[in-house]
Amino acid sequence: MPSLAVLAACSAPAEPFDVILRNGTVVDGTGRPRYEADVGIIRGFVASVGDLSGSVGVEEIDVSGLFVTPGFINLHTHDRPAALPTALNMLGQGVTTVIMNADGGGPLDLASQLESLSDAGLAINAGANIGFNAVWSSVNGNEDTRPTPAQFDEMRGIIERGLEDGAWGVSAGLDYKPAYFSRTEEVIRVLSETRRWRSYFTNHDRITPESGFSSQVGMRETVDIGEATGLTALITHMKVQGHEQGQAPQVLEMMTRASERGVLVAADAYPYLAGQTSLAALIIPGWAQAGGRDAMLTRFRDRTLRARIIAEADEALDARFGGPTGVFLPETLTELTEVMAELGLRSGGETVVRLLEVDSPGAILRFGSEGDLMRILQHPTASIACDCDASTSTVGHPRGYGTFPRVLGRYVREQRVLTWEEAVRKMTGLPATTIGMVDRGYLVPGMAADLVVFDPRTVIDHATYEDPTAASEGIVHVMVNGRWALRDGVGTGVQAGQSLARSRNMPSRAMSTAADRRVALDGTINLTAGSGTAAEVMEVSVQAIQGAAAARPSGSVRLTHRGSGTVLADASLGLLQTAGGWASLTGRLRDAFSGETHSFTIVIDANDPFVNGAGTTVSIVVEGQPPLVGRMSSIPEFEASR
Repeated sequence: MPSLAVLAACSAPAEPFDVILRNGTVVDGTGRPRYEADVGIIRGFVASVGDLSGSVGVEEIDVSGLFVTPGFINLHTHDRPAALPTALNMLGQGVTTVIMNADGGGPLDLASQLESLSDAGLAINAGANIGFNAVWSSVNGNEDTRPTPAQFDEMRGIIERGLEDGAWGVSAGLDYKPAYFSRTEEVIRVLSETRRWRSYFTNHDRITPESGFSSQVGMRETVDIGEATGLTALITHMKVQGHEQGQAPQVLEMMTRASERGVLVAADAYPYLAGQTSLAALIIPGWAQAGGRDAMLTRFRDRTLRARIIAEADEALDARFGGPTGVFLPETLTELTEVMAELGLRSGGETVVRLLEVDSPGAILRFGSEGDLMRILQHPTASIACDCDASTSTVGHPRGYGTFPRVLGRYVREQRVLTWEEAVRKMTGLPATTIGMVDRGYLVPGMAADLVVFDPRTVIDHATYEDPTAASEGIVHVMVNGRWALRDGVGTGVQAGQSLARSRNMPSRAMSTAADRRVALDGTINLTAGSGTAAEVMEVSVQAIQGAAAARPSGSVRLTHRGSGTVLADASLGLLQTAGGWASLTGRLRDAFSGETHSFTIVIDANDPFVNGAGTTVSIVVEGQPPLVGRMSSIPEFEASR
């Protein structure tokens, strides 16, 4: 296992910054007011943010008049692995990290998935969820049947293995078949062992005829599942659909009431009033899709069943999408109403059935109102996510090229629905903390150098439903792990992305950067080095306090490795985050012998659910080395400052 002795052996004279961005306007992801500063990067990490006029960089770039922010984190993505080595449509939006396997999809072997992504090369960082839908269908099949006790055990085991292998959360799309056939109590039963992971449940809400096609009922189900399992409830691509338009205040109030009960409820949303999925998925009734496409086509050929399917499809179209006028077919760039006219049909449901008999096209489905969207975007726990993928396809939804610039250009600069600081927070710090990240999402010392430089005067989307791949403008530079992935709006081809796995001590949590916070911890930890080798012993001292209005924590960090005598002490602190018996701290540590500085992240977890007995789990990552993890008998202090 790596130790601080390794770092001492790698000592070197003081070095210049690899990159200095000079004279930019920093929007750091916390929601704090923006400020003028230089940003210095060393070895893939943010090393300094402030006045660097007395410092030099191997590369120096004047970014006067431009905003410098953390890289955007897209926590809902349907990425196509073949496009991730370039990911130009993501980089063109400022996205540096994606979380895959949305809506319950993806492979069941996450370890192999993450390894294969790294082997192929990544232009951006990629993590993954474990997909409930994939688990349900692999174990229980495509029919509307109840799982056996053995099948429940098998599904729980797959979910647990996914979390053990680094899944950031559990995703579901309970509106999609066959997971649609699962009952709420069955979903809870499958997830009954996930509480200790302190992760999240993100769900495309289930909208059924039995609920009157109520999106409110579907979102309430997501919250109920989160509350019952102890997972953060993440309402994904949040929207108020069809006949319930205008009722966003009621949904947001439901979220508030849940939060008052102690349930962490979050959301993500994209800035469009239409979504995209397969034509059958949300229009053809669930019972007619049971068993898969072939079974559905067999039912189409039954005269009695066909009439029922068409009637129920018409009902779904009217209730969810405002009728046939709510459907656009992107592959042919035609409206469903145009196809109806060509076929001489008056029923949208029958037209859909006719189309599905020969193909399985995608569909753009119009669902919402601008007023509801604005309220959702403004909600304090709602992140921005594109519900799209790294793609080279020329067919699709404009969100794949325009989501993040559209929020910045339309809803910040033009309509002032959000401030610059709040919009950036919703693209960076908020999604990072919602899913549990500790080393990304903020532009402070010690964080990974995923950065976006954009022009607030020009940033805007240009993609439309008719031209969905039109590039956005205003995203000037994008850095991934300290290397340029986009320069002057052009992809560099550099593959600096990493596959990202979540650890047990990275809980989903609410943002704490708007509150005073403090952590203090002193003691000794044993770092087990492996079978047959002696344990390493490290003395750890952390004293950090950060006020709500403070840009940086004050205090000190000191790590002393007893075996090697290596001492690392704080050169600068970056960000303190806290959450009920848990804290993380980033910054730079100076080697007392060599004088060289290293970025660090320390996680202090006094409520580690995987360890019995009193004490504290401490995880230390220095300059990208594998984590050093150990237990300490001391209990940290977490009193808030006054």
